[in-house]
Amino acid sequence: MMDVALQIRQHLPRDPEPTSAIVDNYCGYYQDLFQDVRNYECFKFLHLGLIAPIKRKSLPEIAKVVGITSAQSLHHFLANSPWSVEQLRERRLQKTKEALKGKATHGVTIVL
Repeated sequence: MMDVALQIRQHLPRDPEPTSAIVDNYCGYYQDLFQDVRNYECFKFLHLGLIAPIKRKSLPEIAKVVGITSAQSLHHFLANSPWSVEQLRERRLQKTKEALKGKATHGVTIVL
């Protein structure tokens, strides 16, 4: 197994850094929507930060709690990275519909 730091320095393909099992499992459904492993890692770091027990869910605070040295990478991911919000929403909608399939809603109308 090659050292991750070496893979990064040599710009070699690599697997994303693991976070927590629940975040890795959830975000795994969306991994193919991200062309670059660093963008996918930022996607996972944002999710990890959102469930972290911190008062302020700002990018600098999330960066601190997930161990990123700069919030700039999270900002770049949200502002400039080539991923599709529409594809992400469609995938999330698909997963939600699959999860609700066959579930009783007890008279509640769910509009997706």
